[in-house]
Amino acid sequence: MKYVKNIEQVAALLPDYLGFIFYESSKRNFEGIIPDIPKSIKKVGVFVNEYQEIVVSLAQEYQLEMLQLHGEETPAYIAELRVHLPMIKIIKVFSVKDTFNFNALENYENLVDYFLFDTKGKEKGGNGVVFNWEVLQNYPSKKPYFLSGGIGLDRLDALQVFLQSVAGKYCIAIDVNSKFETVPGSKETRALAKFKKSIENL
Repeated sequence: MKYVKNIEQVAALLPDYLGFIFYESSKRNFEGIIPDIPKSIKKVGVFVNEYQEIVVSLAQEYQLEMLQLHGEETPAYIAELRVHLPMIKIIKVFSVKDTFNFNALENYENLVDYFLFDTKGKEKGGNGVVFNWEVLQNYPSKKPYFLSGGIGLDRLDALQVFLQSVAGKYCIAIDVNSKFETVPGSKETRALAKFKKSIENL
Protein backbone atom coordinates (compact mmCIF):
# COMPACT_ATOMS: atom_id res chain seq x y z
CA MET A 1 0.00 0.00 0.00
CA LYS A 2 1.16 3.54 -0.73
CA TYR A 3 -1.59 6.15 -0.86
CA VAL A 4 -3.71 7.20 2.14
CA LYS A 5 -7.11 7.20 0.43
CA ASN A 6 -6.43 3.84 -1.20
CA ILE A 7 -5.24 2.39 2.12
CA GLU A 8 -8.56 3.41 3.66
CA GLN A 9 -10.51 1.92 0.74
CA VAL A 10 -8.70 -1.41 0.89
CA ALA A 11 -8.84 -1.52 4.69
CA ALA A 12 -12.63 -1.26 4.44
CA LEU A 13 -12.57 -4.69 2.76
CA LEU A 14 -11.04 -6.10 5.98
CA PRO A 15 -8.12 -8.09 4.58
CA ASP A 16 -6.06 -10.00 7.12
CA TYR A 17 -2.91 -8.04 6.27
CA LEU A 18 -1.80 -4.81 4.64
CA GLY A 19 1.74 -4.55 3.37
CA PHE A 20 3.91 -1.43 3.38
CA ILE A 21 7.14 -1.56 1.41
CA PHE A 22 10.12 0.20 2.96
CA TYR A 23 12.57 -0.21 0.10
CA GLU A 24 13.69 2.93 -1.70
CA SER A 25 14.31 1.14 -5.00
CA SER A 26 10.67 0.02 -5.17
CA LYS A 27 8.02 1.95 -7.08
CA ARG A 28 5.77 1.12 -4.14
CA ASN A 29 8.11 2.51 -1.48
CA PHE A 30 6.00 3.83 1.39
CA GLU A 31 6.57 7.20 3.02
CA GLY A 32 4.11 9.17 5.07
CA ILE A 33 1.37 8.37 7.54
CA ILE A 34 -0.62 5.18 7.83
CA PRO A 35 -4.22 6.18 8.53
CA ASP A 36 -6.24 4.49 11.26
CA ILE A 37 -7.27 1.03 10.10
CA PRO A 38 -9.30 -1.71 11.82
CA LYS A 39 -7.31 -3.46 14.54
CA SER A 40 -8.06 -6.85 12.96
CA ILE A 41 -5.74 -5.95 10.06
CA LYS A 42 -2.08 -6.68 10.67
CA LYS A 43 0.38 -4.11 9.34
CA VAL A 44 3.27 -5.79 7.57
CA GLY A 45 6.51 -3.96 6.83
CA VAL A 46 8.40 -5.25 3.78
CA PHE A 47 12.20 -4.84 3.88
CA VAL A 48 15.06 -5.81 1.58
CA ASN A 49 18.52 -6.20 3.15
CA GLU A 50 17.88 -3.18 5.35
CA TYR A 51 20.04 -2.08 8.26
CA GLN A 52 18.63 -3.55 11.43
CA GLU A 53 18.50 -0.17 13.14
CA ILE A 54 16.23 1.16 10.40
CA VAL A 55 13.97 -1.91 10.53
CA VAL A 56 13.59 -1.56 14.30
CA SER A 57 12.97 2.19 14.06
CA LEU A 58 10.29 1.86 11.36
CA ALA A 59 8.65 -1.10 13.08
CA GLN A 60 8.28 0.99 16.22
CA GLU A 61 7.26 4.18 14.41
CA TYR A 62 4.51 2.51 12.39
CA GLN A 63 3.58 -0.06 15.05
CA LEU A 64 4.13 -2.90 12.62
CA GLU A 65 2.95 -6.31 13.71
CA MET A 66 4.85 -8.29 11.11
CA LEU A 67 8.01 -8.04 9.03
CA GLN A 68 8.41 -9.52 5.55
CA LEU A 69 12.09 -9.96 4.76
CA HIS A 70 12.53 -10.02 1.01
CA GLY A 71 16.31 -9.97 0.61
CA GLU A 72 19.22 -12.19 1.53
CA GLU A 73 18.78 -11.76 5.28
CA THR A 74 20.78 -14.38 7.18
CA PRO A 75 19.63 -16.44 10.17
CA ALA A 76 22.00 -14.40 12.33
CA TYR A 77 20.38 -11.17 11.11
CA ILE A 78 16.92 -12.48 12.00
CA ALA A 79 18.07 -13.74 15.41
CA GLU A 80 19.36 -10.25 16.20
CA LEU A 81 16.08 -8.67 15.06
CA ARG A 82 14.28 -10.97 17.48
CA VAL A 83 16.27 -9.47 20.33
CA HIS A 84 15.09 -5.95 19.51
CA LEU A 85 11.55 -6.84 18.34
CA PRO A 86 10.58 -9.87 20.41
CA MET A 87 6.83 -9.54 19.86
CA ILE A 88 6.84 -9.09 16.10
CA LYS A 89 6.05 -11.90 13.65
CA ILE A 90 8.60 -12.51 10.91
CA ILE A 91 8.02 -13.77 7.36
CA LYS A 92 11.05 -14.87 5.35
CA VAL A 93 10.64 -14.74 1.59
CA PHE A 94 12.13 -17.26 -0.80
CA SER A 95 12.08 -16.87 -4.57
CA VAL A 96 10.98 -19.80 -6.72
CA LYS A 97 10.81 -20.45 -10.44
CA ASP A 98 10.73 -23.97 -11.84
CA THR A 99 12.79 -25.59 -9.09
CA PHE A 100 13.71 -24.85 -5.48
CA ASN A 101 16.20 -26.30 -3.03
CA PHE A 102 14.18 -26.72 0.17
CA ASN A 103 17.37 -27.18 2.17
CA ALA A 104 17.49 -23.37 2.13
CA LEU A 105 14.65 -23.33 4.66
CA GLU A 106 16.40 -25.42 7.28
CA ASN A 107 18.42 -22.70 9.01
CA TYR A 108 15.38 -20.42 9.22
CA GLU A 109 12.93 -23.01 10.50
CA ASN A 110 13.22 -22.10 14.18
CA LEU A 111 13.72 -18.36 13.66
CA VAL A 112 10.75 -17.21 11.61
CA ASP A 113 7.00 -17.52 12.00
CA TYR A 114 6.16 -17.96 8.33
CA PHE A 115 7.77 -18.57 4.98
CA LEU A 116 6.60 -16.82 1.82
CA PHE A 117 7.16 -18.21 -1.66
CA ASP A 118 7.29 -15.64 -4.46
CA THR A 119 8.31 -15.71 -8.09
CA LYS A 120 11.98 -15.27 -8.90
CA GLY A 121 12.20 -12.34 -11.28
CA LYS A 122 13.91 -9.10 -12.22
CA GLU A 123 12.46 -7.21 -9.26
CA LYS A 124 12.47 -8.24 -5.59
CA GLY A 125 8.68 -8.48 -5.80
CA GLY A 126 5.73 -7.29 -7.84
CA ASN A 127 6.88 -9.00 -11.03
CA GLY A 128 3.35 -10.07 -11.89
CA VAL A 129 4.43 -13.59 -12.83
CA VAL A 130 3.26 -16.90 -11.35
CA PHE A 131 5.83 -19.56 -10.51
CA ASN A 132 5.28 -23.29 -10.88
CA TRP A 133 3.26 -24.21 -7.77
CA GLU A 134 3.96 -27.89 -8.38
CA VAL A 135 7.38 -27.23 -6.86
CA LEU A 136 5.67 -26.88 -3.48
CA GLN A 137 4.44 -30.47 -3.61
CA ASN A 138 7.85 -31.26 -2.12
CA TYR A 139 7.48 -28.79 0.76
CA PRO A 140 9.16 -30.58 3.68
CA SER A 141 8.09 -28.34 6.56
CA LYS A 142 5.02 -27.94 8.72
CA LYS A 143 5.57 -24.21 9.08
CA PRO A 144 2.69 -22.18 7.61
CA TYR A 145 3.50 -20.15 4.52
CA PHE A 146 2.16 -17.40 2.28
CA LEU A 147 1.77 -17.93 -1.47
CA SER A 148 2.67 -14.99 -3.68
CA GLY A 149 3.67 -14.09 -7.21
CA GLY A 150 1.39 -12.75 -9.96
CA ILE A 151 -1.86 -13.98 -8.40
CA GLY A 152 -5.02 -12.38 -9.77
CA LEU A 153 -8.64 -13.19 -10.52
CA ASP A 154 -7.52 -15.39 -13.40
CA ARG A 155 -5.88 -17.80 -10.93
CA LEU A 156 -8.94 -18.63 -8.82
CA ASP A 157 -9.55 -22.04 -10.37
CA ALA A 158 -5.89 -22.97 -10.06
CA LEU A 159 -5.86 -21.75 -6.45
CA GLN A 160 -8.80 -23.95 -5.59
CA VAL A 161 -6.96 -26.99 -6.91
CA PHE A 162 -3.73 -26.02 -5.20
CA LEU A 163 -5.26 -25.34 -1.79
CA GLN A 164 -6.88 -28.77 -1.82
CA SER A 165 -3.59 -30.48 -2.67
CA VAL A 166 -0.91 -31.78 -0.33
CA ALA A 167 1.18 -28.70 -1.06
CA GLY A 168 -1.63 -26.39 -0.04
CA LYS A 169 -2.04 -27.89 3.42
CA TYR A 170 0.19 -25.33 5.12
CA CYS A 171 -0.68 -22.35 2.91
CA ILE A 172 -2.43 -19.91 5.23
CA ALA A 173 -2.46 -16.71 3.16
CA ILE A 174 -2.54 -15.52 -0.44
CA ASP A 175 -0.37 -12.45 -1.01
CA VAL A 176 -1.66 -10.31 -3.90
CA ASN A 177 -0.18 -7.16 -5.35
CA SER A 178 0.54 -6.15 -8.94
CA LYS A 179 -2.42 -7.94 -10.56
CA PHE A 180 -4.78 -5.66 -8.65
CA GLU A 181 -3.02 -2.38 -9.29
CA THR A 182 -4.05 0.56 -11.42
CA VAL A 183 -0.62 2.12 -10.85
CA PRO A 184 2.16 0.80 -8.59
CA GLY A 185 0.97 0.98 -5.00
CA SER A 186 -2.69 1.75 -5.78
CA LYS A 187 -5.14 -1.15 -5.65
CA GLU A 188 -8.42 -1.61 -7.52
CA THR A 189 -10.87 -2.25 -4.70
CA ARG A 190 -13.71 -3.79 -6.71
CA ALA A 191 -11.42 -6.48 -8.09
CA LEU A 192 -9.96 -7.07 -4.63
CA ALA A 193 -13.42 -7.41 -3.13
CA LYS A 194 -14.35 -9.98 -5.75
CA PHE A 195 -11.13 -11.90 -5.16
CA LYS A 196 -11.53 -11.86 -1.38
CA LYS A 197 -15.09 -13.15 -1.58
CA SER A 198 -14.05 -15.92 -3.96
CA ILE A 199 -11.09 -16.96 -1.78
CA GLU A 200 -13.29 -17.15 1.31
CA ASN A 201 -15.55 -19.58 -0.55
CA LEU A 202 -12.75 -21.93 -1.62
